[in-house]
Amino acid sequence: MRKHTTIDLDTDLVAAAADVLGTRRTTETIHAALEEVVAVRRRLRLLDFKPELSLSDLAASRFW
Repeated sequence: MRKHTTIDLDTDLVAAAADVLGTRRTTETIHAALEEVVAVRRRLRLLDFKPELSLSDLAASRFW
């Protein structure tokens, strides 16, 4: 599902995120940043659930 909306963005922050994420368009950058946040939070929840996981276990778990 997609939603078209108008938001105010910090263009310097979008440019910095695009540089880090390797994206070119604003929409692509925002989507990649949101995907990254979701993935990190899911991994952190996994650690809360099973604290004996190693970093290599987390790296091997991909959510998409």
